[in-house]
Amino acid sequence: MNVKLFLKKLMEQIKKDPIPDLAATLSFYFLLAIFPLMIFVLAGVSFFDIDNDQVSEMITEFFPGEIGITFSEIVLNTIGEPQVGLFSIGIIGTLWSASNAINSFIRSVNRAYNIEETRHFLRLRGTAIILTVAMVIVIIITLALPVFGSLILDFLENFLSVPSELIAVLNNLRWVVAVIVMIFSLMVLYRIAPNKRLQLKDGLPGAVVATIAWLLISFFFSLYVNDFTNFESTYGPLAGVIILMFWFFLTGVILIIGAEINATLHQMKKKNEG
Repeated sequence: MNVKLFLKKLMEQIKKDPIPDLAATLSFYFLLAIFPLMIFVLAGVSFFDIDNDQVSEMITEFFPGEIGITFSEIVLNTIGEPQVGLFSIGIIGTLWSASNAINSFIRSVNRAYNIEETRHFLRLRGTAIILTVAMVIVIIITLALPVFGSLILDFLENFLSVPSELIAVLNNLRWVVAVIVMIFSLMVLYRIAPNKRLQLKDGLPGAVVATIAWLLISFFFSLYVNDFTNFESTYGPLAGVIILMFWFFLTGVILIIGAEINATLHQMKKKNEG
């Protein structure tokens, strides 16, 4: 592959599509979806004997800086006695709100591939809901592996007599597995979202770039928020929400650029085959 030609085509594609506008739309839907999602997940957690400190650690490990603190303050209020009603409401709110976010993402990916959406509304909504359920499962797995993996490893070592050397290796692989799960989930998302027949491997380049970029940006954004700026002095009590929206915006930009990478490679492949 001609890397120089690819980068040229990619820049042309990025300039052509209104990525900031599309990312801003995504961030709005993400914001509407995230709290029903967290309530749904943590209402489910309330059925199990998990300490609040563990849940707080899970959130702050996954979300950068002030965002994790904001989430912790909000969602820890839902943990206590098992909340069947809250769990049911969480399912409905999550599926509806998050499927809107997925629909917005589908439109952005179609834009990257320069194709129109022709799927029936019910099929499109059904696809969005299925992807939402899959993403909820992925988020739970991704959250659980790095934080609660130590509890699982302790159980393996103490009760199943797994050698300590193997436990050490598995402990080091927790984050690796979480990253692999993220890459695979994005591959599936990039495969199903566009109104175009693609192979699963077609989503790999964008999924890898998006995952690595998201991890790096989340890390540096956390440093920036914590050490180089003071949102509270400007936005007051809304600082947490503003930070969250900005982080969602960056996440949206990364996801769309991942789609643009896949679309550019697909178009170059078709041109070479033609």
